[in-house]
Amino acid sequence: MANEQNLIPAQKGEIRNPNGRPKGIPNSKTRLLRLLELVQVKTNPITGEKEEFTVAEQLDMMVLQKAFKGDLKAYQEILDRLEGKPKQTTDITADIKWNVHINIEPDADCQPIKD
Repeated sequence: MANEQNLIPAQKGEIRNPNGRPKGIPNSKTRLLRLLELVQVKTNPITGEKEEFTVAEQLDMMVLQKAFKGDLKAYQEILDRLEGKPKQTTDITADIKWNVHINIEPDADCQPIKD
């Protein structure tokens, strides 16, 4: 834990980390987005023809290929991305003795997956 005596707010104009990240250096999100937008020529796994795909599209195709091979987690990821994750209703009750009971019941929108 931090020592509360050391938690002093910075004064106006005070620089706490003078050797921090220099200006002009892109953050990791900017770098990753740039890399995901790069284009490469690859064979389309469905048509068999050479096409240009971004790195992001290639990663999506990899997930699709896993789903085609029977990977249920990959298939569930595709469904969650396309249709959104199903809502989960949680009913929580507590009694006076400070015991907590959690009952999770499936509803019409949320049914357990049967393998």
